[in-house]
Order: sequence, then structure tokens, then C-alpha cells
Amino acid sequence: MKQCIKARVGAAKTLDADLAALPELSPDELKRRWEELYGRPPSPKTRRALMIRAIAYRMQERALGGLSTSARKRLAQIAEDIRQGRAPDMATTSIKPGTRLLREWQGVTYEVIVLEKGVQFQGTAWASLSAVAREITGTRWSGPLFFGLKERVDG
Repeated sequence: MKQCIKARVGAAKTLDADLAALPELSPDELKRRWEELYGRPPSPKTRRALMIRAIAYRMQERALGGLSTSARKRLAQIAEDIRQGRAPDMATTSIKPGTRLLREWQGVTYEVIVLEKGVQFQGTAWASLSAVAREITGTRWSGPLFFGLKERVDG
């Protein structure tokens, strides 16, 4: 058991070092790494920043595991809804603690982190997304609507 834990810690340290090194790789090295991980070269139009993120994602996916079956099914359903011209039903999506929500408002990007109870905004815990939306805009807003978690229903 102890060997298994030591192996995981060692693998995590190696992964951390590999991830930290990605921004230092040359364009050719990034392309080679992409091919190793994806089995084909990146599109010539793929920008460096996207390449680094995609490579990092695949490295973490391989080392730590990918999306759960239910998450893959949910994403497939959302994609199908969009293909059919339907708005995805986001009401069934639960937001897990640790999720980061970003919203640009009047040229400023705001970040909120979902907690077990409430959210964190600018280092402070808030009771709700709506309270944060009100703080940002100065007016009453539905927090889930403001942060794009649900669609406006015009009636």
C-alpha cells in the first residue's frame, strides 16, 4: 500500500514538472508533444496558448483519468441540443464546489469560485451568485442568469 502511495506522489511530481515545462517548449517541441498525445499533428492554425492547454489537459487526463461516463453523456446531449438548434437544458447541471465561473461585464472579467455553501468573490464568501451579480452591476440580477448558467425566458 505504501509503495502505491509513493508511486502516485512521484507520478504527480513528474506531472507537475512536465506541466510547468510546457510554456518553455519550442513550437516544434509542442507540435511533437501534441502528436504523441493526440496521434495526429495539430492544425496549422492552432495557436500556441491553445496547444499548451490542450497538451496539459491530455497529460492530466492520462495521468489522473478523464471525464466520467455521465459527464461525457451530458456533454454529448448538450452538443446534440445545439446541433438541433435547441437551447441546452442547463437546469439539470449541478455546479460542484471548486468550479470557477467567469463573467465579463463592462470590459472587466470577474471570477467566482463555487463553495460548498455559497460562492467566493474577490477573496470573500458570498451567500449567492445573485448577491455577487448585484455587487458587480449595482442592480438586481439573477446570479445564474448573469453568470450564464441559465437562459433568459422572455414571456
